[in-house]
Amino acid sequence: MVARAYTVAFEGVEARQVEVQCAVTAGVPAFSLVGLPDKAVSEARDRVRTALTSMAIALPSKRITVNLSPADLPKEGSHFDLPIALALLAALEIIPKDAVEGTTSLGELSLDGSLVPVVGALPAAMAAAAEERTLLCPHLSGAEAAWVGAAHVIGAASLADVVRHYTGQSPLPPAEPGEVLPLPGGRDLRDVKGQERAKRALEIAAAGRHHLMMVGTPGSGKSMLAARLPGILPPLDAREALETSMIHSLAGLLDEGGINRARPFREPHHTASMAAIVGGGRRAAPGEISLAHNGVLFMDEFPEFSRTVLETLRQPIETGEVMIARANAHVTYPCRFMLIAAANPCKCGYLSDPTRACARAPACGEDYLGRVSGPLMDRIDLRVEVPPVEFTDLDLPPSGDSSAEAAARVAAARDVQAARFADAGPARLNADAEGALLDSVASPDAEGRALLLKVAERFGLSARGYHRVLRVARTIADLDGSAEVRRPHVAEAVSYRITGAKEM
Repeated sequence: MVARAYTVAFEGVEARQVEVQCAVTAGVPAFSLVGLPDKAVSEARDRVRTALTSMAIALPSKRITVNLSPADLPKEGSHFDLPIALALLAALEIIPKDAVEGTTSLGELSLDGSLVPVVGALPAAMAAAAEERTLLCPHLSGAEAAWVGAAHVIGAASLADVVRHYTGQSPLPPAEPGEVLPLPGGRDLRDVKGQERAKRALEIAAAGRHHLMMVGTPGSGKSMLAARLPGILPPLDAREALETSMIHSLAGLLDEGGINRARPFREPHHTASMAAIVGGGRRAAPGEISLAHNGVLFMDEFPEFSRTVLETLRQPIETGEVMIARANAHVTYPCRFMLIAAANPCKCGYLSDPTRACARAPACGEDYLGRVSGPLMDRIDLRVEVPPVEFTDLDLPPSGDSSAEAAARVAAARDVQAARFADAGPARLNADAEGALLDSVASPDAEGRALLLKVAERFGLSARGYHRVLRVARTIADLDGSAEVRRPHVAEAVSYRITGAKEM
């Protein structure tokens, strides 16, 4: 007789069902594991055998064969331990077969039979709910998985608890969702002295999820401004929180099953590899751009990133997803992030500072910023110069609006966009609008269109640049509370894209 248990294999954020088949037959005693397992899965034989021995369950002197179906799907990770143990226990008639077949399980076994938490409990719960199965997982992973309301989740501390549960001796209670983590206290925009234009650009970027590049001398406040961006962004809604948490679950970043409503803010170092930024490695793990999904990717010293890394950003910025193609896997992750890039004007950093002389001006700046290709720069909606702050300004009292006031305006603008795109499919914010949808929501008035056409002709805007100006102008109009995109909105949007256009 063949006993069956069910688990999942991860392909990006998708959890594919895997059937674990176990047969105990007469023959030379052996424990065979087939079905394209990796090293961690193959080692499950020893962990399962020792865990059962610790429970005083001896394996019979027969041939034990475990097959992981479908056989052509690579199986990776230690979470196959628990389903293999369940299938074996069902084959030995220690626990009921029908109960095991109605369960999707995952978990790593210690040698003493205790269950170790594993990554991916949240997407596994989604897959279990789709198959109308109960999810069985380690106790410490149950709080995470229980956030999927449609799934029935049971968390167990050990394999012995699982056996007692299935034999009716001590049923396990359903797992409870972890706590919603409190929003972190953000840094206030009022801490930044001066830089009102950069603050305005930051607010526009936050309202419409537009990409922003800040160029300024060292110490002018670029990183300080970026660090205050989370304080003006609205918290994740329920759908966004689930999307983001599924990626973080695969990366093992969820803290004790708690769901974080704060938008991700990722700031990789400029020495990070392409696999770290885009994703990849042996298991095609999510990279920084996917971990920043629905949040912010801050790339300081932008031109210092390798050319290969920068060029790989072009397609994810445009499509909102990234495909990681490897010899043994083709995995797609969502990555709809807001890019905030910061750069010095040149290698030495003082090309635009009138009080210091750059020895190689202007070639120094052209060579340095030239590391960022034209096609990538064309995808950045807002570009703003961050000049040095005068020492006398540092002693002045805080100026401008606080983060709370800016956050209120951003939230109001996003509410307008949520209503606008309620029936627009995948589009959620102005940055997502394209084609006929963009024409219907962001067409400027006659004066605004005349200005935009004049700028496009004089400065040679690409079609992409033309549409990105329209999206930014739509966001500016939303912040202004205007139902129509007018000439002032277009003029401001153009001024953040082309130096000198605001004088037209």
